[in-house]
Amino acid sequence: MSSKVIAVENLSKRYRLGLMGLGSLRHDVNRVWHRVRGKADPYAKIGEVNDRAQAGTSDYVWALRDVSFNVQKGEILGIIGKNGAGKSTLLKILSKITQPSEGSVKMKGRIASLLEVGTGFHPELTGRDNIYLNGTILGMSRREVSRKLEEIVEFAGVAKYIDTPVKRYSSGMIVRLGFAVAAHLDPEILIVDEVLAVGDAAFQKRAIGKMKDVTKKDGRTVLFVSHNMQSVRTLCNRALLMHNGGIAFDGGVNETIHQYIAKAFKPHHTCFFSQKESAPGNNMIRLRRAELLHAEDQPLNVTMTFKFIFEFWNEIPGVDINLSLSLFSIRGECIFNVVTPSRSLQKELVSSICIVPANLLNDGEYTIKLLFVKDTTQVIFAMEDLLTFKVADAGRTGFWHGKWNGAVRPKLDFDLAPTT
Repeated sequence: MSSKVIAVENLSKRYRLGLMGLGSLRHDVNRVWHRVRGKADPYAKIGEVNDRAQAGTSDYVWALRDVSFNVQKGEILGIIGKNGAGKSTLLKILSKITQPSEGSVKMKGRIASLLEVGTGFHPELTGRDNIYLNGTILGMSRREVSRKLEEIVEFAGVAKYIDTPVKRYSSGMIVRLGFAVAAHLDPEILIVDEVLAVGDAAFQKRAIGKMKDVTKKDGRTVLFVSHNMQSVRTLCNRALLMHNGGIAFDGGVNETIHQYIAKAFKPHHTCFFSQKESAPGNNMIRLRRAELLHAEDQPLNVTMTFKFIFEFWNEIPGVDINLSLSLFSIRGECIFNVVTPSRSLQKELVSSICIVPANLLNDGEYTIKLLFVKDTTQVIFAMEDLLTFKVADAGRTGFWHGKWNGAVRPKLDFDLAPTT
């Protein structure tokens, strides 16, 4: 008897650019006319691959194209890939939030999805009411949910606020409760997107432990999407690498991560936008410049000091703004996070410099994420993979020439001397 619980065959999803719906009335009539005559969809031929790095010429884009894979009962499948690769579209189809344009999905068992903060919660209802609501959606009786209630509340750590409307919860509280509900209400298939990154480190560790536990003890299946390669490596034994809406690799987790790193990394030291209107951002912030600079006329290495320079147009005068810079290894590990002081700025061009001292980073590939934050709490604009760069090893003596352990390799006072 087959233990296959998910079977995806030739799955495709097509969107029309610039519109909420699939197409205009003229396109819909033309599509029906071709179908009546037994002909293929005329617009399926003109859709372009979802490569965001290139300008398109078609009104249609394939967010997914001919995706096929199977998942066995009790398997924890990682799904990785850069932003825009098609991961979220795939999960929305598997969660039955949206319909595919082509292909089929067959799934056995109840599905619980945690795709974004607040998924499945009604903001006006209390935490307790939302637990019962989610249980009902999953087909459970009130008595079944009641048996799990205390365990869910304890795992989420929201006992003090369980009878408060969830609209009063912080994003971290909502994620903790959402995951606790999804993991404890006995779904056969658990789908978890990058949303766990909102939680703190202790909760992430507990969540990963819980997912391992339910697969081993109860034979449940987990689909896990994350940019944190360490979490994927810890949790999963198999992974899919998605690229431009298709599956670029399907195999063991370590080999898949290796393929992802090799495909994803392209050094990019400078971004510059001369025209405010076309610069990335919104009506509050527009990025003009992001650049990595170092003094020596040679590749960046661990012994060099370097700096990040940012310039942006501030469009909200009199509001406190600060920048938050996170440096990640190419494997998704956060190496450090630094923030500027919060400043009340005028409507003007603003600059900021972050200096990284020599002998801090280990050799390897890195990327930065930049957040523009209002009133120290509200993220008003974010840019991932804004700059990417490689730090080379410096010449060193001794017989060991492999990569040093650790995320950083600071030069500290550490020596040997005879005891006197």
